[in-house]
Amino acid sequence: QVQLVESGGGLVQAGDSLRLSCVASGRTFNNYAMGWFRQAPGKEREFVAAIRWSAGSTYYADSVKGRFTISRDNAKNTVYLQMNSLKPEDTAVYYCAARIGVVTRNNPDYDCWGQGIQVTVSA
Repeated sequence: QVQLVESGGGLVQAGDSLRLSCVASGRTFNNYAMGWFRQAPGKEREFVAAIRWSAGSTYYADSVKGRFTISRDNAKNTVYLQMNSLKPEDTAVYYCAARIGVVTRNNPDYDCWGQGIQVTVSA
C-alpha cells in the first residue's frame, strides 16, 4: 500500500520561498508518476507540477512555471516542490499524489494521495 506524507508548509510573505516534501513508501516507485496539486478555498483542485520518477522528466502548470521546481531523491523516496517568489494566489492546501504510468495533469488519474498541507502566502 502506497503512503504519501507531505511536510514543509506554513505561513510566509509574498516573495518568500518554501520547500514541500513528500515521502513515499510502500512500493518501488520507478514506474510511478508523482504530482503536486493544490486546492484553494472555494476552488477545484488543480495541477501544479509532476515528475516521472524514473526519467526525471518534469511538467508544470503555466501559473507556476519559472517559480516552482519539482524534483525527487531516489535514495530518500522523496519528491520535493521548491516554491520561490510566492504570491498570495499560491495560498492553498497542497497535495502530493502518485499514479502508475505516465504523468497526467488530471487529478482523477492519481489514485494515491497524501493528507495535504497548508501553504499560506500573505501580501
